[in-house]
Amino acid sequence: MITSMTGYGQAVLDNERFKVSVEMRSYNHRFFEVMIRMPRQLLPIEEQLKKAVQKQVNRGKVDVFVNIEGEGLFKKRLDVDWDLFHEYIHTANEMKKQANVTGQPTVDGLLLHEKIVSVHEQEQMDEGLFTLLVKATEEAALKLVEMRQREGHSLFTDLKTRVELVNQLANELRKYAPNVADHYRSRLQKRVEEFLQGQVEYDEGRLLNEVAFFSDKVNVDEELIRLDSHTLQFLKIMEDGGVVGRKLDFLIQEMNREVNTIGSKANDIHISRHVVELKSEIEKIKEQVQNIE
Repeated sequence: MITSMTGYGQAVLDNERFKVSVEMRSYNHRFFEVMIRMPRQLLPIEEQLKKAVQKQVNRGKVDVFVNIEGEGLFKKRLDVDWDLFHEYIHTANEMKKQANVTGQPTVDGLLLHEKIVSVHEQEQMDEGLFTLLVKATEEAALKLVEMRQREGHSLFTDLKTRVELVNQLANELRKYAPNVADHYRSRLQKRVEEFLQGQVEYDEGRLLNEVAFFSDKVNVDEELIRLDSHTLQFLKIMEDGGVVGRKLDFLIQEMNREVNTIGSKANDIHISRHVVELKSEIEKIKEQVQNIE
């Protein structure tokens, strides 16, 4: 069965310290692409999370949103610029001497001085949090795939109906096409007779040659045979399933090419109407195919 590239999946997991929520949304895309939005501190494990998504998704753009709740998510440490600290103390002592002030300088204010004391988060991640993140990502990806498969089932039903309609229109055109030459012969003969008004006898053999040449020119049997072949392949590929979006897109281009050729050969208003309907239906199929993985 075919799979849609549109879907949504979410997983929420927790342990004694953390609660992790992972949401995924996928869209149409020519290739596979993952964009993960999560706290900056989690960047070291970004590739591992992408691989967890790629195990389930072959094509499409996937947006992943990671949210974490819990205390002590990352350890922090204070870094002190001791050279600058000693310089401040030395300067404070000198200032007290110059002002004849007694007492030792305090460091309370210096602790809040951002150029002396800075806060840094340690890169090391809690092992339990890492396990939780990967598992939540895998579960969200599975739910995303489940929705994409349901969407794919709906697409399959719609596309099958539309392809069958293309076959129906092609069969109607096939029934009418042989009459085009007969209509042309009747019109040509009538125009010749009206022009000559019975005063000159025309060469019926030349008339038949002209009709035969016209018949060969407007013959669309080959195009209709190829169109039938393309629609059969289209249905078979859908039934086989898998990552088939590009194959179906190629077949749509081939179907369009055959219908355009029929349209260029058509010298009849009825065939032209069928061509317009065929092109309209194929365009609708093409729009739907863009959403198939």
